[in-house]
Amino acid sequence: MELTAPKKVVVFDYGFGNIRSAERALAHVGAEVEITRDYDRAMNADGLLVPGVGAFASCMQGLKDARGDWIVGRRLSGGRPVMGICVGMQILFGRGIEHGVEAEGLDEWPGTVGPLKADVVPHMGWNTVEAAEGSQLFAGLDRDARYYFVHSYAVHDWELESGNPHIASPKVTWTTHGAPFVSAVENGPLWATQFHPEKSGDAGAQLLTNWIETL
Repeated sequence: MELTAPKKVVVFDYGFGNIRSAERALAHVGAEVEITRDYDRAMNADGLLVPGVGAFASCMQGLKDARGDWIVGRRLSGGRPVMGICVGMQILFGRGIEHGVEAEGLDEWPGTVGPLKADVVPHMGWNTVEAAEGSQLFAGLDRDARYYFVHSYAVHDWELESGNPHIASPKVTWTTHGAPFVSAVENGPLWATQFHPEKSGDAGAQLLTNWIETL
């Protein structure tokens, strides 16, 4: 039987994110992983993972400084898979507002990242999700599976609707902490999670496996 070559995944290194833990988690589930900001390597990989930790505006600036905004846009325009994690998901939306400061995002999806509507902030620890019907990202995972979150901001309103019966609508997954917020999105080649799959144990490993199997 012919062996299948491992999928090549680039963890994009733009100075913001848990790149080493993401690298280990992806390697653990069988991917060939490289941490780099090299344009050609990021463009040619089977999958591009965009992590993110810290403030929305700082992450966006770091991404632009590394030409990551250009790389993400070019990959998606060619149908090449991209996955964002934590703030790496948030910057895919239109804008973020933190401490009264508004910053533009990549605007792959309309919407605003704002403060969590909860008495306890940050939202730190394990929580469940309400996975979208037909989700590939959460395939094989129990409804009561728990994922690791650490964030103070989120998207509370999903604003993108297809409006075209011939185009599949994005699959949007929700979690509640005080109020419901978007915790994952599957939209063609662009997937993202607000939680950290690389810190979510067996459930996170299965989720990353599901992503790699689509590459």
